[in-house]
Amino acid sequence: MLLRRQNTGYEDGNYGLPAGHADGDESARDGACREALEEVGVVVKPRDLEFVHVMHRRQEDERVDIFFSVKKWEGEPKNTEPHRCDDVSWFPLDDLPKNTIPYIRQALGATQKGIKYSEFGW
Repeated sequence: MLLRRQNTGYEDGNYGLPAGHADGDESARDGACREALEEVGVVVKPRDLEFVHVMHRRQEDERVDIFFSVKKWEGEPKNTEPHRCDDVSWFPLDDLPKNTIPYIRQALGATQKGIKYSEFGW
C-alpha cells in the first residue's frame, strides 16, 4: 500500500509508504505501529512486524530508515490524513507508479530480492 503525499513540503505528488519518526522513548516497532494507525487507520501489533530492510540515505540530510513488512493488521486501510495525503492505493511490487519516491522504490526492490541493507544518495 502506497500513499500519495500532498501539502507536506517533501515529495508532494509522489507515492511513499506509511512512515514517520520514532517519538521519544518509542522503539522502531512501536513507532511503525503508531504511524500505521495515524496514517492509514489500522492497528498493527509489534509482534506482527517483520524486519525486511535498512537503508542509509542522504538527500537534503542524512537518514537511516528501517523497513518492516506487516504480517497482519486489524481494520480496513483508509486515508486518515487527507490534509497530508490524497490517495491510498495498493500496487503490485512489479508495477509501482512512476511517481514512487526513488528511495522507496529502491528499498522495495531490495526487499523483493532479500537484500537487508542498501544505501541511497551517496
